[in-house]
Amino acid sequence: MKILHLDSNHPLLINQLNDLGFTNHEDYSSSKSDIEAKISDYDGIVIRSRFTIDASFLDAASKLKFIGRVGAGLENIDCTYAEEKGVHLISAPEGNRNAVGEHSLAMLLSLFNKLNKADREVRQGKWLREANRGLELDGKTIGLLGYGNMGKAFAKKLRGFDVEVLCYDIKANVGDAHCRQVTLKELQEKTDVLSLHTPQTPLTINMVDSKFIDAFKKSFWLINTARGKSVVTEDLVDALESGKILGAGLDVLEYEKASFENLFKVEDSKFRWMRKGKKTNLPEAFQYLINADNVLLTPHVAGWTVESNIKLAQTIVDKIKAKFC
Repeated sequence: MKILHLDSNHPLLINQLNDLGFTNHEDYSSSKSDIEAKISDYDGIVIRSRFTIDASFLDAASKLKFIGRVGAGLENIDCTYAEEKGVHLISAPEGNRNAVGEHSLAMLLSLFNKLNKADREVRQGKWLREANRGLELDGKTIGLLGYGNMGKAFAKKLRGFDVEVLCYDIKANVGDAHCRQVTLKELQEKTDVLSLHTPQTPLTINMVDSKFIDAFKKSFWLINTARGKSVVTEDLVDALESGKILGAGLDVLEYEKASFENLFKVEDSKFRWMRKGKKTNLPEAFQYLINADNVLLTPHVAGWTVESNIKLAQTIVDKIKAKFC
């Protein structure tokens, strides 16, 4: 079987597939149309999020038996059409779930203790103790929206704290010893911290909007290490300004390109990001986020650790081996 690798990954992935007898080719730079022109030669592809695997691509991939996505989400693949064509879909949420759980906790503790704000101030010679008085996590209720691999990993990290952990999920009976599954209504009544752990689907795009936010009984903190398009940024900013959302830790943003490798499209007429070294024409809501002391931003790296790089690759190898060897 011949496999085409469309994104670079940890070398163990190709090395182990070679050892299993697969033929591996790499193409990390050709355009999508150029890849389509030769994809009929391949039995499998391995990709992160370089481009969308749509119907036209799948039609060109006449021999394709599997798609290995080195990551958790499959939103960049036309999964329904792929399955209709008998293409086996492989993802690797097991590979970076621990990293996401740790990053979620790190964001929450940093926000509660104003670590980034305090660090900036001390570097500027400011010694403002009262202005940086923090909050303790103990006694709070943590609400998880989505309780799959990532949600479970975060709940596990919270075991050392005296907190109540609740989850809402569209699947029944996903709760466990670390988290009690509840209705959305109960989650919105009790939550002090809301952490998103949902995939990107038609149900979750623009899910966190003003109506959703206003349904929470208490003001709350928001952590999003899931997908940026789940949160309507303008509505988030309105809630930050009103105090309904007390602070936000955002590893993902609504404005990301589908590949996750860049923020705004340089060629987009609406946005201009880092033109000649200067930030210009940024969306007003994004300008608010980058200037807010109670907002913590990271560039979609919650699952992006040295260890997860290895584990993601190993998970893909193991699943290919289990299915095709």
